[in-house]
Amino acid sequence: MWSQPQWKHCLYGDIPTSARLEKYAQVFNTVEGNTTFYALPTLPTVMNWRDAVPDDFRFTFKLPKTITHDLQLQHAQAELTHFFNTMEPLIDKTAMWKIQLPAQFGPSLLPTLERFLQQLPKGLTYGVEVRHRAFFNKSDHEKALNRLLITHQCNRIIMDSRPLFAAKADTPIMIDAQQKKPQVPVHPIATAHQPVVRFIGQCDPQINLAFFQRWRTKLAQWINEGKQPYLFIHTPDNIQAPELALSFYNTLTEVINPSSLPQIHLQQGSQNTSNQLDFLF
Repeated sequence: MWSQPQWKHCLYGDIPTSARLEKYAQVFNTVEGNTTFYALPTLPTVMNWRDAVPDDFRFTFKLPKTITHDLQLQHAQAELTHFFNTMEPLIDKTAMWKIQLPAQFGPSLLPTLERFLQQLPKGLTYGVEVRHRAFFNKSDHEKALNRLLITHQCNRIIMDSRPLFAAKADTPIMIDAQQKKPQVPVHPIATAHQPVVRFIGQCDPQINLAFFQRWRTKLAQWINEGKQPYLFIHTPDNIQAPELALSFYNTLTEVINPSSLPQIHLQQGSQNTSNQLDFLF
């Protein structure tokens, strides 16, 4: 996301809403576009998004839920064609197309996933997020999923919600977040060149940082192997996300040569840390 009103204190100042994406892209170099999961944007909107960011900025967009959840990847060629035709102006600035599957999409549907991956436009990068418990128990089902993704050079999206569920749900924000986010085991595997981590944090910045320490070594390993990992940050509210992203980013300088990382600077403001911002290493 990029149009968060509460980010005025550290990112946007008093610029108009229409200029927020351009400002966001001056600080961070990727964003997770959730809007396409719920509805397709208009062509003018797509063109505005494209023109608001520099050539080296990279979006990631979810495929519509009509394809992933309603049709569960079956008989979806018309919807798939319409989606990519609509998004065509943004293809060169989109790093990954995300396929988020519902919890009921289990091992018996792996052949459906394989057929769907074969139907996708060639030459683009894809990521798959599964939520069925059978894909998180290191069983033959999970191994079959990973082999399928490796075969098709498709990235497995890793959900880390441990920080969120390490806190007691004693506020409306925490209750809502724990109800919406899945609690699944974390298996940090790279099935393709651009592994994706979705870090679901909580309101306590120290607990978030403690859990993030476990990712520093893995991110550094992937980078040293020549991979391009993506890290997307979420916590229960959306107010202090830029600071949280920056604090995580800065911890990487302890394990990666700082000169190899782009500089990130925010305006002066609150240094508390909280919800969602997406940034790329």
